[in-house]
Amino acid sequence: MLKLRLSMGGTKKRPVYKIVVADSRFARDGRFIEKLGFFNPLLPKEKKERVGLESERIKYWLSQGAQPTTRVARILGENQIISMPEKGNNPQKAIPKKDRKKKDETDAPKAEEKKADAPKAEEKK
Repeated sequence: MLKLRLSMGGTKKRPVYKIVVADSRFARDGRFIEKLGFFNPLLPKEKKERVGLESERIKYWLSQGAQPTTRVARILGENQIISMPEKGNNPQKAIPKKDRKKKDETDAPKAEEKKADAPKAEEKK
């Protein structure tokens, strides 16, 4: 299956991505069929140099059945090449991980209450 996806480049802590069409079985930064653009996440969203796309080639590959990944679909939607994808719903994402665990513990009945309900064994004399 053909995918429109990001291929990582750049140096340590300075990522730059190529938007490529590749077979889904190939490695992320491995072999690809064609480079269709670039994405630089370090630049502010207002800058024109943040994203560069070859819209005609992207439309061609989409017509051939290539599927964009979630991130690429958002980039293409922001540039009006395809319709903007729906936002995902993950209500747990806003809660820090350590607080998620605390919330789960409060939902479960306390172990102390279980012990109090259980009959006590007779003490030996």
